Amino acid sequence: MISRQIQTLFHLSKTSAKTLQVLHCLLLKTSLDHHEYFFSQLILSAATASLCRARELFDNSPIVPQPLFAWNTLIKACSKESSTSAESVKLFVELLRTSNELKPDKFTYPFVIKACGRCSMLGVGGSVHSMVLKVGFGSDSHVNNTLVAMYGALGLIEFSRRVFDELSERDVVSWSSMIAAYVDCNQDLDAMRVFKDMNTANSKPNSITLVSLLSALTNLLNIRLGKSIHSYIIVNGIEPAVGLGTALLNMYAKSGHLDEAFHIFNSIKDKNLQCWTLMISSLANYGHGEEAISLFTRMEEIGLKPDSISFSAILSACSHRGLLHKGRELFEKMVNVYNIVPTMEHYGCMADLLGRAGEIEEAYRIIVSMPMEPNSVILRSYLSACKHHGRNIYLDKDLMQLLLKIEPDIGANYVLVSTVSSSMDNLRNDMKIKG
Repeated sequence: MISRQIQTLFHLSKTSAKTLQVLHCLLLKTSLDHHEYFFSQLILSAATASLCRARELFDNSPIVPQPLFAWNTLIKACSKESSTSAESVKLFVELLRTSNELKPDKFTYPFVIKACGRCSMLGVGGSVHSMVLKVGFGSDSHVNNTLVAMYGALGLIEFSRRVFDELSERDVVSWSSMIAAYVDCNQDLDAMRVFKDMNTANSKPNSITLVSLLSALTNLLNIRLGKSIHSYIIVNGIEPAVGLGTALLNMYAKSGHLDEAFHIFNSIKDKNLQCWTLMISSLANYGHGEEAISLFTRMEEIGLKPDSISFSAILSACSHRGLLHKGRELFEKMVNVYNIVPTMEHYGCMADLLGRAGEIEEAYRIIVSMPMEPNSVILRSYLSACKHHGRNIYLDKDLMQLLLKIEPDIGANYVLVSTVSSSMDNLRNDMKIKG
């Protein structure tokens, strides 16, 4: 009776740190923590609440060796993010060394293969592929589909294609994986050819297929076919969830169709941070700085916390529109409120914004105080601002030399430096030497 009540709790309760603690206490009191099923369910609940807590419970398991379901749960949870994918592989190696009786199954391998693709472990991925063939899972569709995706993520499209061609049966996941692999390897026309073959085989695409397809069409800037895919989505009543909606938004935004992009944006019910950032960035790129700032403010108001990419987009909008006061305010908020460490891109936006506004001294201070060496874009922007505003007093010979050092074969750099520098003859000689 008690075990049934605990089982109900596992299925009904929302996983949180507090709920997890209650469930763990109940298992300890009833000694059900020694029961494989309940221990595995505890790990499953913990993995959705806190990966660190799940690993702690796993390492202190009263069951030795831990159930395979618990191993698979942790390996799967770690494989979902690039930052923890290496841990997924380490767990897999531990599993292989744990016991002769406990062996990975057909559910284990796809998680590990996915992790290898995420953290670019080509050698390990190849070894796992060999293991798959050795233990007899070479014909498992789920394993093979994941292999297709892994090799695509690693840039080895010929390996993806070989695995795909050897499939005895292809389902929608197989086709989608092959299309995605081609997109990952920047072979968008080949992705379109696979989609054509998919239609010939009478395999109906799902939302994941369409996301990859829209990515290919976005890269090809083929808005006509993109609109056809959009029509297909509408006619077939496919719900544009956040992934598919974002892909449509990106396609319209990249091709400059901002009205359609905004319509898609407003139709997405559960907008995530990526969706908001993409719309803000699109508005900024096409000169709608004030609208981008307004949307950024709305995003903050609904409780979404902007990240480094969001701030790159909004600072770029300020730079393009010359919104000096707002740009300063947002840069300060990024650092002091959201504790985001500025990147080269953030510094570049601020240097450009200040330079355009004639705040050459402040732009100079930003550049020389950067914790990294400025890139050529920042240096060109700064030197152009000095030239435009006639503020040669803040010219730094080291910065000019750095630009020529970073890009010694770009003639325009020599021309720019020569217009703000007195050493014209030396530069002409350098240009002749460089050809």
